[in-house]
Amino acid sequence: MEERQYKRTSDPLPQEAFFQCAAIVLPYLNPTELASISSTCKTLYQISTLITSRRTSDASGGFENLPIPFLNPIAADSQPYSYFLYTPTQTLRVGLEFRRPWGSDDDARPRREAGRADPFLFRVEGASGCECAGGCGDCCPCLEPDGFLLTRECGPGCKCDSGCGNRVTQGGVRIRLKMVKDEKKGWGLYAAEFIPNGKFICEYAGELLSTKEAKQRQQAYDKLPPIGCLSPALLVVKEHLPSGNTCMRINIDATRIGNITRFINHSCDGGNLDTVIMRSSGALLPRVCFFASRDIQENEELSFSYGDVRLKPNGQQCFCGSSSCAGILPSEHT
Repeated sequence: MEERQYKRTSDPLPQEAFFQCAAIVLPYLNPTELASISSTCKTLYQISTLITSRRTSDASGGFENLPIPFLNPIAADSQPYSYFLYTPTQTLRVGLEFRRPWGSDDDARPRREAGRADPFLFRVEGASGCECAGGCGDCCPCLEPDGFLLTRECGPGCKCDSGCGNRVTQGGVRIRLKMVKDEKKGWGLYAAEFIPNGKFICEYAGELLSTKEAKQRQQAYDKLPPIGCLSPALLVVKEHLPSGNTCMRINIDATRIGNITRFINHSCDGGNLDTVIMRSSGALLPRVCFFASRDIQENEELSFSYGDVRLKPNGQQCFCGSSSCAGILPSEHT
């Protein structure tokens, strides 16, 4: 039988093409997968290190107007960022297999050039709003003030455009923020500049769920160990309608796909943020938005109250540090 001789190719082109493909594929990996493949060779280690650096520099992956960096001052901690899929607005439920690149060389550029994502998941067909085509002001019929906070804005049923002054919450994050890790509380959202009282901070974004699925997910989250890679961020807002007989629920799960609001920690004294149910003309669903409840200083942590009910006497410990701290985080039936 003829003996065939095989020799290793010295042609650099296949190898170069391989590493070009690696730079495209690796941003889809989670931290564990990235660490595993980075140990295989020096070049993949360098690509992985660059991806980690880009992820650390912007938690939003280019979806927001300004980068939101991760800062970990804990010397013994090896996690430079928290891994999750980013969405700047409400989104439909995504499958477990869904992935998105984060940390590639140009994944942020197309998003910024394409413009802001539509903030309205569902619209009301034929709905009419204001006709302030020349620009909306304080007399716009869509605007209903409640103290210094807005409860209604212009929306898809209006003739005004995205530059309208009555669309305060629809342009994404417009203030400098940062993620800082605490030894007890984990990651938290902090102001990276002075934020005046009444300023819009961000919208609570994530998967919009039915009540049935929200209860199922909460039951699954309750079985998770207190320390792990997954940080549950299921927000349930209950609103009693004017009739008094009906309660409207909004279930938003930012555990796997969400935005920076998933990192806002609880404070037993109410914190420095107000939670506002925002409605827009022509939009079917309201949105949950946060505004500064007072002046917030640079480097101050942002926080709000998760609620007052504590059904679990041995629930998760609270580290808010306020004078009114109850010792455990709020918990109630989903």
